Order: sequence, then structure tokens, then C-alpha cells
Amino acid sequence: MVVDADERSLASLCDCHLPEARTQSCLRAPPAHADQSTVTDASDRAEREHQIVHCRIRPVLPFDEESDDPGSHASPAPGEVAHAVDDETVQVKCSRPGHPPINKTFTFERVYRPADPQREVFGDVRPLLTSLLDGYNVCIMAYGQTGSGKSYTMLGPRSEVRPVLPPDCHSDLGLVPRAAEELFRLISENPSRRAKVEVSIVEVYNDDIFDLLAEDTCTATPGVKCEVLTTKEGRKEVSPLTCTSVRSAQECMMLVGAGLQLRAMRATSAHAHSSRSHLIITVALTTTPAWDSSAEQGSDPSLLTEPGRPWPQQPVAGRRRHASPRASSGSPGAPPGGTAGHTEQVHAKLQLVDLAGSECAGVSGVTGSALRETSFINRSLAALADVLGALSERRGHIPYRNSKLTHVLQDALGGDAKLLVILCVSPCQKHVAETLQSLGFGARARQVQRGHPVPRKRR
Repeated sequence: MVVDADERSLASLCDCHLPEARTQSCLRAPPAHADQSTVTDASDRAEREHQIVHCRIRPVLPFDEESDDPGSHASPAPGEVAHAVDDETVQVKCSRPGHPPINKTFTFERVYRPADPQREVFGDVRPLLTSLLDGYNVCIMAYGQTGSGKSYTMLGPRSEVRPVLPPDCHSDLGLVPRAAEELFRLISENPSRRAKVEVSIVEVYNDDIFDLLAEDTCTATPGVKCEVLTTKEGRKEVSPLTCTSVRSAQECMMLVGAGLQLRAMRATSAHAHSSRSHLIITVALTTTPAWDSSAEQGSDPSLLTEPGRPWPQQPVAGRRRHASPRASSGSPGAPPGGTAGHTEQVHAKLQLVDLAGSECAGVSGVTGSALRETSFINRSLAALADVLGALSERRGHIPYRNSKLTHVLQDALGGDAKLLVILCVSPCQKHVAETLQSLGFGARARQVQRGHPVPRKRR
């Protein structure tokens, strides 16, 4: 039975994990039909190939050895209970006094061990960027408890001087900067198409949406609250929204750096740099035939970020505009009097989502406004699980509007985008309940039956 978020009290959301009933519902297999043929099975597999779930087990970290449990001091090394059996299987096995033994396995499309580097994770993401240039919408989402490595996976390591992207850690760069580099590399390899790339960054904080690029300086407090609107075509858009044109990976990461300095963060007992909001970075791509060589250049290969080049620390100025409800159907690079076939535009959207981590107030030690943040984080993640549960069971009503997070991601969750969910989990015994919750969420996500993605092209 799926428990609606509205039925949860503030105390239960902040102090308790998802109940066992919900975890078990996450693990239910979709109903089998005895009369399905081999052709139907192959079709179902093809239908599901775009609902991808990966799992990344982070290494044991120094703060894992810190515990307020007096009984834990007798054992200085934290017990590791989550293991990668192979490249597709995770096993959670532990035995705790006063608790029933746990021995569960979960299967995903890809499982990463603690020693697997960032480049290996991105290697499995790279094909999605090729799909983006073909006109397919793509969404990559990191999910997990607080301190499980979501922001590291998506953005890379932090630095106290430069809290976003240290220039000397190229081997540790996360998916966002690597995706930016790969996108502009692919653009530069196809001179027959002229590309326009726009970036927008929002955060969902306490169930409100804020535009992190609405201010011109990285020290101002974002004050533009946004809403989710439905376009004439039935798609969801955030409005008002600041979109900024970029011509290189370097410019793209300037904006990301500026936006991240405005993201809600707070130190808690569980995590020194706890994200208090869900971050959504959207890269909108429009390509047209490069018929007119004198037309505005959409990408400049000379500006591509090189491995040894430091990340800039100041945001790009002078290129911001507010997004219009719909993209123009004209092609500025098309020859006068050209036919419709010569003016084909390809529109696609890449969403990179770093979710805030679920947490227990009793562990994180939050009170006051921080406790309120925890409540909203847990509610929105519960709403996300409810949406996936409704999709997996093919219900007639999908509760997207129960949370601003699921509402803004509606097109990615239930639409025709290629969706990749990366589960980030801790291997430690003291986090076993949260790890099982995250793995159960991933099992539920894999059950969602999705239609074939459709490229966004316009003539």
C-alpha cells in the first residue's frame, strides 16, 4: 500500500524512515501474463530500455566512524553491509542485535563499486548526450539519503575556496561538467548544423521554485519565485524563468557555479554541506541547418573547455533573457524561399537533477527552520516515490501536483524523455535502513513502463 505524503505528520516525516510496507511495495514485480509471446516480451524490453536505473555505492568516509550510539564505540571500523556482487547486482546483508537479519539483493542496469571513478560513471551516461543531439529529451537524476554522494556524482568535489568546481580536480569532475564538455564536443563535430544552447537553473526549496539565475551577482539572494505552467502543447514550463545563451562548456559551468552559490545549504550533524533544496539544471538545445555561414554562430569550438583549463569563477554577463512560452518555429539559418524540409529544427532538453537527500531529524539534529526544510525534503521525495508507484501500476491518475518537484519534472517522469536514475547509497551498517529505502525506490523506478521517446523536430 502506498502511503500518501499528505497523510504523514511532520514528526513522522522528519524522524522515521519509509515504512516497511512501502519498501515492500517498491519491490513488487509487475503482473505477469501467461499469454505473452516472445515478440511481446521483446517489445516490453524495448519499451523499458529508456527507464534506466544505476546504483553507486560510495566509499566509507571519515564521518561514517562518528556515531552517537555508545555501543558503536566498541567497533571503530563501521561495518559494510552493501556490496556489489557484480556489475548489475547489489546485496545488502547484515545482522544486528534485536533486529531480524537482512539478506536482500537488487538488480539494476549498472552497479558501481566504491572504487569506480567518475569517468566510468560518465562513460555510461555519454550515449544519452548523443541522443540529445538527435532531438530526444534526457533527464539524469541522482537520488539517495543525505551524505550518500549525490552532489559529488553530479558536480564533483567541493572546495572551501571555490565551493563548486576546483580547477585542479579534472579526474574527479562530476556528470554536469563532463556532460557540458561532451555536448559542445559533439556540436563542434557537426558543422552542418548550427546549435543554440541555453541554460536555466532552478531549485525547489520548501516546495517553492526559485530561479537561481534571476540575479546578476552571485552574492544576491534569489527572490524570483516561479510557477509551473502548461503550454498549448501540454508540456510543463517554469515561468518566469531566466535562460542564458552559452557558447562553450566553460560558459555553461560559469552559470552553474553562480547558481550553486545561491543554492540553499546548511551544516547538520549528519552532513557538513547538506543541500536543502532540489537542484535542476536545464540545458535547452536547438539545432538548425547551417545554410547561412554569416548567421549567428551557435557554438565556438575554440571556447571548449580543455582538461587543464581552470574553471572560471565569475558568471557570464550580458547574455540573459527570459524564456518565451514557445520556441520560434522559424530557422534563422535557412535560405530564403527554402522548402520545409530544408528548415528542420531539432529541439531537445537535458535536465540534470541533484535531489536533496532524505534525512532523519533525530540523526541530523535539526531544529527550527532546518527541521521545516527536512519536512519538505522528505515530503517531496515521498511524492516522487508515489508518482513512480502510480506509473508502475498504470493508474488512471498520477499525483504529479502533490509536490512542486514532481510537477516540474512531470515531462521527464511520465513523458517521453530518456530518464536515468542514479541511486547513491552508503555501504555502512548504520545507514542500512536508508540504503534499503533508496534501493527500493530504484526497484520501483525500474517497474515503470515507458513509451518510446520521440525526437523533438519541427519543420
